[in-house]
Amino acid sequence: MEVRKKQFAVYSRKSKFTGKGESIGNQIELCRQYISSHYGDDFAGSAYIYEDEGFSGGNLERPQFKMMMQEAKKKKFTAIVCYRLDRISRNIGDFANLIEELNELEISFISIKEQFDTSSPMGRAMMYIASVFSQLERETIAERIRDNMLELSKSGRWLGGNTPTGYKSESMTSVTIEGKVKKAYKLQLIPEEGEVIRLIFRKFLETGSLTQTETYLVQNGYRTKFGRLFSRFAIKGILANPVYMMADQEAYEYLSEKKVDLFAGPEEFDGRFGVIAYNRTLQRQGKTHEKKDMEEWIVAVGKHEGLIPGSIWVSAQRLLEQNKSKNYRKPRSNVALLSGILFCGNCGDYMRPKLSGRYNEQGEQIYSYLCAMKEKSRMKCCAMKNPNGNSLDAMVVEEIKRISEDGEEFKRQLNQSIKLLEQSGQELEAEEIRLKDQEKEIGEQIKGLVSSLGKASGTGAAEYIVNQIQELHKKKEEIGQRIRELEEVFASRELSELEFQILKQSLSSFGEAFEMADVKQKRAAIRRLVKKVLWDGETVHLYLFGSEEPPCDGCK
Repeated sequence: MEVRKKQFAVYSRKSKFTGKGESIGNQIELCRQYISSHYGDDFAGSAYIYEDEGFSGGNLERPQFKMMMQEAKKKKFTAIVCYRLDRISRNIGDFANLIEELNELEISFISIKEQFDTSSPMGRAMMYIASVFSQLERETIAERIRDNMLELSKSGRWLGGNTPTGYKSESMTSVTIEGKVKKAYKLQLIPEEGEVIRLIFRKFLETGSLTQTETYLVQNGYRTKFGRLFSRFAIKGILANPVYMMADQEAYEYLSEKKVDLFAGPEEFDGRFGVIAYNRTLQRQGKTHEKKDMEEWIVAVGKHEGLIPGSIWVSAQRLLEQNKSKNYRKPRSNVALLSGILFCGNCGDYMRPKLSGRYNEQGEQIYSYLCAMKEKSRMKCCAMKNPNGNSLDAMVVEEIKRISEDGEEFKRQLNQSIKLLEQSGQELEAEEIRLKDQEKEIGEQIKGLVSSLGKASGTGAAEYIVNQIQELHKKKEEIGQRIRELEEVFASRELSELEFQILKQSLSSFGEAFEMADVKQKRAAIRRLVKKVLWDGETVHLYLFGSEEPPCDGCK
């Protein structure tokens, strides 16, 4: 029987809610000390290290953890050591499955804080028990916050955050029996914005189409409260938001039908006010917020004026569901090379590829490029001629090959592009570090407030604490969204091995290597050299990194 040589892996994790005393560095050092004292310095020094910075213990979706498990299956080590049990997982289901998997791989798990070792039956039993309490603590905190939200929602007040189009936030003050002044907020109607909301509902029900509603708003110059043109996504968000619905009998019947948590009786749905809904979205780290099932909503009659009668709002929801249930057609593969860098010379908007069902003599699918503003406005704001995509891409490729034939020019452009990418990358990395520090600080503030909430339960301070938590959570989510955007930028900048080879090919074989690449690799190679492509209706203008470009005029 083969005896495996003992080898250790150290896993450390730090989430946004971890205390100061449990940094990644501290966890690793404590684990090394444990290995050294029990097995010797050589084993501590040769341990594999896996670190996940800024990831929650709520699930196992962590890059370094996944890598560790992949290498565990290759029998790279015989034991995993962590500082504390919840560094691995706070979810009992995930943790139980993990332990079973490690047992099958004959890999021990050691938690030095709890002094658990799965190589013994008692260690496995105690570890399961501790994991249960870890999850219970997390669920208790979440339940406590939800209970306070339920209490506050009964009043129908606005709890903070971005106000919906059509309203602004207005403070209200009241005096308690004890003589204390309480401050709360309600939504106040902005009449001109309210008319736009009514128009959106009217046009959507007339046309039955988000696209046609968008076209009407763009053609007639309607803009959001932030000065942007309405997109289909923004229109859909408005149509689905219950804040615009009048609290009338039709609204009550629909909400009851959907089995929401209603904190008002039918007599309160008299049409005088609008509806306030809480707990509408599922917020998960690193993922887009998802709309929760209506059965999870917490709904009350608000203090604001409703804009849309219940029957109209319900009709809009039925139509949205009907459109959603239509057969979904998977989009065809994008064979265009200039997606994302081609702009209209008239209005400055993006030009997207539009594929046809036809093919040319070379067997290539025929496509053209279409100005986004031209499409949205139905040619009212822009009437740019659609260029043939196959020909346009070919011209750009030939120009790049021509530049590559000029050795010195090619080197200059390549070096300039790499230099600019490195400079911008350093700036983005600095911004990411700054945002992560802010996110960490806010997380610690929230943790402190949650602890205070338990002590203040049932007092007037609880409401104030919950409001603070809501505001901090909103700010934290905004920072998290920006961090995710930066991470996507970093991911898009990474070159695959073949893409890197294309850029590093000797100048004499650059054209040949480019032709051998697939569409994705060609597109990546072009974007490392070309900053922007401009189509003016007759001529294509190529702007390489390091070159100057004129400002683009037009309506956008």
